[in-house]
Amino acid sequence: MESASPQVGKAAVWMIGAIASFSSMAVAGRELSLYHDTFEIMMYRSFVGFVVVALVLSATGKWHQVKTERLGLHAIRNTLHFTGQNLWFYAVGVAPLAQVFALEFTQPIWVILLSPLLLKERLTALKMTAALIGFAGVLFVTRPGAAPLSPGIVMAAASAIFFAFTTITTKKLTRFASIGCIVFWLTAMQAILGTAAAGFDGQITIPNAQTAPFLLLVGLAGLLAHFCITNALAIAPATIVIPFDFARLPTIAVVGMILYHEPIDHWTLLGAAIIFAGIFLNVWSENRNSLATVRNVTTPK
Repeated sequence: MESASPQVGKAAVWMIGAIASFSSMAVAGRELSLYHDTFEIMMYRSFVGFVVVALVLSATGKWHQVKTERLGLHAIRNTLHFTGQNLWFYAVGVAPLAQVFALEFTQPIWVILLSPLLLKERLTALKMTAALIGFAGVLFVTRPGAAPLSPGIVMAAASAIFFAFTTITTKKLTRFASIGCIVFWLTAMQAILGTAAAGFDGQITIPNAQTAPFLLLVGLAGLLAHFCITNALAIAPATIVIPFDFARLPTIAVVGMILYHEPIDHWTLLGAAIIFAGIFLNVWSENRNSLATVRNVTTPK
C-alpha cells in the first residue's frame, strides 16, 4: 500500500492541473465576452467537447457505454448545467474574477440544502451549521447594503445554485450511466442547446483568428479540469483535495490583478475563507461518518 505522502503529492499534481484549467477557462471566457455572447461560447465549447469525447470513446472502444436509458434525466441535467454555465460565463465577463470564483464555491452549500428535498438525504445539525457558515461567507463577499449588487455578482451566485442542481442530478445519473455516457450526452445536448440559443436572433458570430484559440481553450480546459479533479479524488480523500481546490481563489485573484488590474479585495478573500470553512466542515463530517460506518461493518460483533 502506498504511504499517504506520495498520494498527497500525486493529488496535488492533478489539482494544479485543475486550477490551471479553471483559471485558463475564466481568462478565455473574459476575452471571448468581447466578441461572442455566452450562448455562442457555450455552443463552440460544446462542439469542441463533443469532438474530444467522441475521439476518446473511439480510442478506448467504449461507445457501447453510451446508452439512451434515462434520456429525460440527461436532458434535465444538461439544461441545468447549460443555464449555470451561461450565467458563469456572463459573470466572468463583467465581474471581478475573484468574486466569481468565491461565489462559485457556494455550490456544495446549496447541495447540502437541496439534497434532503431531491435525494432524500438527511439534513444533520452539522450540515446545517456548515451551510450557515457558508452563507455567512457569502455576506462578506457580496456585502449587501455596502455597495449595490452588480448583475455579474448576482449571476455568479445564481450559477452556483444551478451547478448544485447539476451535481444532484449527476449523482442520480451515476446509478444508471457511466461517466463516458454522461459526458457524451452533456456535450451533445449542450451543443444543440447552444446552437438553438445562439441562433435565436438569427445571428451567430463566426470565430476568427483572434477568438478561435480562446474557444478551443474553453472547450479543452473545461474537460481537463474535471478530469484532473476526478483523478485527484480517486487518489486522495476529499479532505485533502478540497483545500487544494480552494487554491483556485488566490490564484485567480492574482491573475485578475495582473491581467485586468482588478484589486485584491480583502473582504472577498475573507468571505471565501469562511465559505471554505463551511465546505470543509461538511466534507470532514461526511468522511467521519463514512469511517464510522466502515468500522461498524468490519468490527466483529
